[in-house]
Amino acid sequence: MTARRLILLAAVGLLIAGGYVGANWLQRERQTAERRPVVIPELSEAARAGARAFALHCAACHGGDAGGTATGPTLLDPIYRPAHHADVSFVLAVRHGVAAHHWSFGKMPPVPGLNADELASIIRYVREVQRANGVE
Repeated sequence: MTARRLILLAAVGLLIAGGYVGANWLQRERQTAERRPVVIPELSEAARAGARAFALHCAACHGGDAGGTATGPTLLDPIYRPAHHADVSFVLAVRHGVAAHHWSFGKMPPVPGLNADELASIIRYVREVQRANGVE
């Protein structure tokens, strides 16, 4: 292998390693950032039902106000805005679980026992709280 090719491979390797380190640093920073106060708006009837179901099935990890806990991420991060995580993303996560990809909390397991109406009301709750906190 020529010296030029070795230098090129080394440079590419450093760029990849730097990107990995940077991404992990950002992820840790997002997880350990001081928790901001969450605004809970006047909720629609559907969102109030969703808040009750969220409290039973989601709050242990995501916090009662969707603001996150030490064991699960906030759903008020801009990464969860509807343009990036459509409602179907939440449906799939609840039904099938999801591998950790934005945070390092670990894999989210499926959430059994939720029917389609309950899940729709939970999504409505999350979306209304997101809008009240500037996540649109």
